Amino acid sequence: MEFNRLGRSGLHVPALSFGAGTFGGSGPLFGAWGDTGEGQARRMVDIALDAGVTMFDTADVYSDGASETVLGAALKGRRDRALISTKAGLPVGGDPNAAGSSRLHLVRAVEAALTRLGTDYVDLFQLHAFDARTPVEETLSALDDLVRAGKIRYVGASNYAGWQLQKTLDAADRHGWPRFAAHQVYYSLVGRDYEWDLMPLGLDQGVGALVWSPLGWGRLTGRIRRGQPVPEGSRLHQTAQFGPPVEDERLYDVVDALDEVAAETGKTVPQVAINWLLRRPTVASVIVGARNEEQLVQNLGAVGWELDAEQVARLDAASAQVPPYPHYPYARQEGFARLNPPAV
Repeated sequence: MEFNRLGRSGLHVPALSFGAGTFGGSGPLFGAWGDTGEGQARRMVDIALDAGVTMFDTADVYSDGASETVLGAALKGRRDRALISTKAGLPVGGDPNAAGSSRLHLVRAVEAALTRLGTDYVDLFQLHAFDARTPVEETLSALDDLVRAGKIRYVGASNYAGWQLQKTLDAADRHGWPRFAAHQVYYSLVGRDYEWDLMPLGLDQGVGALVWSPLGWGRLTGRIRRGQPVPEGSRLHQTAQFGPPVEDERLYDVVDALDEVAAETGKTVPQVAINWLLRRPTVASVIVGARNEEQLVQNLGAVGWELDAEQVARLDAASAQVPPYPHYPYARQEGFARLNPPAV
């Protein structure tokens, strides 16, 4: 397994991380992802650790905390071999204080996560969404206290807009509080919006990307083809409503290019799609999930080899989009591009 430095921090993370969203799955979204119990989870953790996948990502909202509970049980007796990443901030109940990034909620959320995970500390704690109602100073001060108490070791964010991330980093710098080392983001061959604002910001500010849904909400599994209906049993039927839309023709163009490259490399479509992400600027780790051992083993085959420059260019071209204003002049007009070259 390859390891990458997480942003400008001293922490090194595996190129692939394991997403535990399938653990204990329940509800319309997480139940569609999977419902892995403790026994199977322990076996999948065995496979991941043996392959060098040492970081495991979860969140308190994943199946109402069941994901953290199952992951903690699966890691019992080998906690020291793993990096645990979890998230909090999205609503976990009807109480107005059971959401957001207030000091009250963050302290409660960390204590509850530690109990469910069966551990004394979390290696990476991320805010699951920006909380516009809470001053960033309150949030960062609370995170600083939790770091000093030894309950979390690194901090990060997930699903922030560029201005939200920069505002938080600036406040951390002003007060000497821990900076976000990571930003957990959606990024795939059919979802390249990350490149427009967040990737240049990550490069400038030293924030590493942890990529979720690298297969575009199940669109890049190799099962969806031009002129064919979505296969029965595909999770896209249940999860597409939660993700951004993708135009059919663009999806088919990307899948056609993936098919070509997969045939040339002897790899699968998902392996090619994940491998493309591994060389993108700022990407420290790609989070892969799996409903069973077969899917996990297949995803692990995305590392240990590289696409050549021509194959990357072909995938880039098939997945390219015209960015929105104010980005499109920099992408399409030479004068603007000379002043602000693209990150990729």
